[in-house]
Amino acid sequence: MEPNRPGTRIAHIGVAVEALAPLVPFYRDILGMAEVPLADSDGAKIVGLAAGESLVELLEAERPDTPIGKFVAKRGPGIHHVCFAVDDLDGMLAKCQAAGYRLIDQVPRVGAEGKRVAFLHPTSTGGVLVELCDK
Repeated sequence: MEPNRPGTRIAHIGVAVEALAPLVPFYRDILGMAEVPLADSDGAKIVGLAAGESLVELLEAERPDTPIGKFVAKRGPGIHHVCFAVDDLDGMLAKCQAAGYRLIDQVPRVGAEGKRVAFLHPTSTGGVLVELCDK
């Protein structure tokens, strides 16, 4: 990975799943993606898998009332969000807000990888929940 290379890049794709156990072997054993230790976050058990310079995060709800639990109940399993690593998270949030994009997080918070993160509402980003993070 080249985390210090300037410019926006895909940090990870978050995939909401009903259960981790049946899916981890596909990514790890069949696709050959190495597991990357990640902390659980926002009421989700998370398994990270390396995909080149990016990660795939498999997200299993710990309870039905969590963001992932609600997502799976409403839409079923599937891609939950795309995370972009940016050079200046605070500056990018200010730029998004000034341009009229709806922020879920007004200020960054700590995410699963221990990095500062902030989400943009999918109603203002073409239906995609966008997460921004520090590189």
